[in-house]
Amino acid sequence: MELSILYDRLRWEEKAIAEEAKKNGLNVSLVDAKSHPLTLVGEDGLTNSKFGDVVLERCMSHIRGLYYAAILEREKIVINPYKVLSLTTNKLLTTLTLDKANVPTPKTAVAFSLESALELADKMGYPLVIKPIIGSWGRMVACIRDRREAEAIFETREMIHEPLQQIYYLQEYVKRPPRDIRSIVVGDEIITSIYRYQPEDDWRTNVARGGAAVLAKLEPEQEEIIIKAAKAVGEGILGVDAMESERGLLVHEINGCVEFKGASSVSTVNIPKRIVDYAVKKVRR
Repeated sequence: MELSILYDRLRWEEKAIAEEAKKNGLNVSLVDAKSHPLTLVGEDGLTNSKFGDVVLERCMSHIRGLYYAAILEREKIVINPYKVLSLTTNKLLTTLTLDKANVPTPKTAVAFSLESALELADKMGYPLVIKPIIGSWGRMVACIRDRREAEAIFETREMIHEPLQQIYYLQEYVKRPPRDIRSIVVGDEIITSIYRYQPEDDWRTNVARGGAAVLAKLEPEQEEIIIKAAKAVGEGILGVDAMESERGLLVHEINGCVEFKGASSVSTVNIPKRIVDYAVKKVRR
């Protein structure tokens, strides 16, 4: 069996997966998506030239990874597949999918113009959170405390000539401990969970922004919600993010190309090995 790891920036995670695959006797190829074109129609074999039996899609660029998956899964097993990526790379679509599956999420609304966004924000009440519908690492996520801040942030987004920035995705500001939960789900199993504690000078908990990872032990009902959320977007390798609230656990995001360096630093589970084992199982199935 040959495992291909598709990337556009070689991170700790991709290197760890490749190392573990080699330990397990697999042939491994690391393919840079930026320098490898693909055939859509034709017979020159570009699509087949570098990819093995199964492809792990690990691109940092959500759009690049999404369309690579769509092309490659015509001939290969791709993890995660296009359908899963299309939902998890877009927060608006993730929210719709979770709500349809009756997974508890923060109260969320969306507006498509500056004027209607201001009206919506006033109606929802402050503080509230605005997020880009596509993005990671907490970038361009802001806590809006009052009408004045809403006007400033919304007007700035209007000046960015990017259609997605004119989609105003607003969520309630959830009263939670100074942490959230990141669970790594592989297939239908939670393999590890961590608390991500926010740094002193930030309300966001992303490990990439300095958040601290601590091993978490979830209650059975919390695990149930996490698994339900993962199943809602489809099977794969996922990072499910949730917050503890007065209403119980609320799932706020799902990551379809999950980073796990922080989780690996505190977990007793060999996360790269579990990912490789899952890929092998998919081929044998």
